[in-house]
Amino acid sequence: MKASIITIGDEILIGQVLDTNTQWIANKLHVLGVELVETVSISDTKQAIIGGLDHALSRSDLVILTGGLGPTKDDITKYTLTEYFKDELVLHQHTLTQVQGMFEKRGLKFTALNKAQAMLPKNATILPNPIGTAAGMWFEEKGKIVVSLPGVPYEMKGLIENTVLPKLTKTGRFPSQHYQTYVLYGLGESYASEMLEEFENQLPSFLKLAYLPTPGRLRLRLTGRHTDEVLLKNTIAQEGSKLSKVFKAYSFMKGDVRYLDVIKKRLIAKKQTLAVAESCTGGKIANEITTNSGVSSFFIGGVVAYHRSVKESLLGVSTDLIKKHSVVSKEVAKQMALGVQKLMGADFAIATTGNAGPTKDNTTEDLGIVFIAIATPNQVIVEKFNFGQPREKVVEQAKNKAFEILSEEILKII
Repeated sequence: MKASIITIGDEILIGQVLDTNTQWIANKLHVLGVELVETVSISDTKQAIIGGLDHALSRSDLVILTGGLGPTKDDITKYTLTEYFKDELVLHQHTLTQVQGMFEKRGLKFTALNKAQAMLPKNATILPNPIGTAAGMWFEEKGKIVVSLPGVPYEMKGLIENTVLPKLTKTGRFPSQHYQTYVLYGLGESYASEMLEEFENQLPSFLKLAYLPTPGRLRLRLTGRHTDEVLLKNTIAQEGSKLSKVFKAYSFMKGDVRYLDVIKKRLIAKKQTLAVAESCTGGKIANEITTNSGVSSFFIGGVVAYHRSVKESLLGVSTDLIKKHSVVSKEVAKQMALGVQKLMGADFAIATTGNAGPTKDNTTEDLGIVFIAIATPNQVIVEKFNFGQPREKVVEQAKNKAFEILSEEILKII
């Protein structure tokens, strides 16, 4: 089955709202075994919706639309689809009862606009939305499926997972699909590709290797489709073993695993703690840690020591040391790590200092140079890197490299 995704809304086209729906839906369809051929964002106009549908249905068996199902005048998706499929709007009692109940529960006035939400295409399959006022709609015609869903992400996700995917599965139009992701650190996409040339040439025709690079981290995904699910899974496992042998000299992990996951698991298990002192990364490391749940079990806190005065007053880096070596140096990185380790009473500490750019601040080091220090219960490790430019790349790679070095040291000790 081939599919297209259409997101509807002027707010997306002008960059006012980020379209996260497409990425999420695409991933769900991929897991199911649907081949996505196109994604597009269009405006809230009848002409755009009809044109988008005509184009998508000429290429796809399944079209999923999100957006334009609200109660206001600019929400015209429902009316356009009703006309497109030569249908008529009728009162859908289940939706009316549900929406009325939601308003009563919240103590809100139920208006004619809200009642209009329950006017739905007569011949469509209505997909109840228990957490919103806009129901989903499923149209089928000449072997093609068109699904219209709310644009609100949490409402759309609930309908996809609880209704749309199970209904699609029952159509019986999908081969078995399976994939396995691996993570490679310390090697760029082009170098990895060169090393994998022989591996890719011998892959079975029903398997495909995808490269998913991000700064400092390369994900490799083996994906396959086959009518024999057991054969498919066994083959991916066998090829995955070959893949790991290619990168035996590098940091290579099975699964979509991050170094932070390794750090979290080991530190919590051993009741060890972590603190950070950041200069050039400006809090990115602490932010990455605290976006995950459960990190308070090991993460104590951090210091963004951007100015030299903070390095001196809070972290105990000596003025003479800075004058002699400058703030971007191995010596200062070491003292920062030891300083925050002592300040926070942590078992492990990360420290970063460098020239992220675009200008140098009274240092002798080139742009892109970053020193990363890791303080462990036994020693301090300091490494120097040149991450090049631009600034955003330097900060992102420094953050990832800090987690990589820390995880390696933790694995040695714990």
